[in-house]
Amino acid sequence: MDDLLDLKTKKVTENIRKTRESKRLTQEYLAGKLGISQNAYSKIELGYSQITVYRLFQITRALDVDVTELLSS
Repeated sequence: MDDLLDLKTKKVTENIRKTRESKRLTQEYLAGKLGISQNAYSKIELGYSQITVYRLFQITRALDVDVTELLSS
């Protein structure tokens, strides 16, 4: 069960990174929008930090996408 959750979490963080890159946005830009350091944002994309629901919605707003786009596999 934990393995499945880990895979799904990895997919979400991968979707965040791909979406950011497709919009040609930097980690620094997203970090600024979220009010965190670039290092803290990088940890989100790498999956080192757990994302809260609140933070996920902040990211979707900053990327101007629907949350389902980031959650889809």
